[in-house]
Amino acid sequence: MPKLTGPLVVALVYDGLCTFEFGIVAEIFGLARPEMGEHWYRFASCALDDGPMRAHGGLTFVADGGADLMDEADIIVVPGWKGAAVPVPDRLVTRLRAAHARGARLASICSGAFVLAATGLLSGGTITTHWRYAEALGARHPDMTVDAASLYREHNGLFTSAGSAAGIDLMIELVRRDFGPAAANSVARRLVMPAHRSGGQAQFLERPVPERKETAIAPLLDAIRSDPAADWSVQRMASACRMSVRTFLRRFGEATGQTPGDWLIAERVDAARRLLCQERESVDTVAQTSGFGSPEALRHHFRKRIGVSPTEYRARFLAERR
Repeated sequence: MPKLTGPLVVALVYDGLCTFEFGIVAEIFGLARPEMGEHWYRFASCALDDGPMRAHGGLTFVADGGADLMDEADIIVVPGWKGAAVPVPDRLVTRLRAAHARGARLASICSGAFVLAATGLLSGGTITTHWRYAEALGARHPDMTVDAASLYREHNGLFTSAGSAAGIDLMIELVRRDFGPAAANSVARRLVMPAHRSGGQAQFLERPVPERKETAIAPLLDAIRSDPAADWSVQRMASACRMSVRTFLRRFGEATGQTPGDWLIAERVDAARRLLCQERESVDTVAQTSGFGSPEALRHHFRKRIGVSPTEYRARFLAERR
């Protein structure tokens, strides 16, 4: 296997480590991927506390190195935190601020957002965390906007993600930004998950959905995905399912965790992403084909959901293919 020369990803570990969250970071950045070549990520774990340390599940572990590893990192990931009410040590805040000042990116999974928020670098920005912690995070940091719906957010080179599994989405997004969509797709394929998930935390359901309700809605979802540019009004959707509008809205929410309008916009944004990746169509054509009708509407919804304009998305993520 070639000696790796790519960005150094350092995962912060601590006594009481969230095992799953750390596993996400190690799986994506620390697993051997010879097919990616010598410029792929380097990975190390960095101990905040004196070892050996404990992790959820009865594990005891020792890290690769101490806090000084953060001084060399290109990306620092905080995989969860000890608790929403546990103070963030000043020495950690100082290290993270210094790393950000020299250009390192900082990322968090789930409750790790409390650590990034403590640096003050997210002041005036929008961040996310698990919906269970959103209220507490907002109360502690009123100078920030807490988005309890998104899977992940970015502000000023700091990335925060929602519940644990959303950390996978964020880490794959970092891969996409660094190495392009083909690399991100390869990593996602190995994880047996989509390279991009539409929607957000609102997709979590209050209760299991009976199979017959999923069956009633599923053909409609397939029809919309096959023709997102059609005029999919709520009335038309309800008629296609042979339901009253009131019943349809209830069944749709139970099956998807979203309103029809929000779900439709997410699907159209995803369709636009796929078209932009093909590099053959103009933004005007992408807007029409994906169902937004106008470039202005496409830009508005695309930036709101993805964080960049369609043109920026194409330039940033497909440059490697040119």
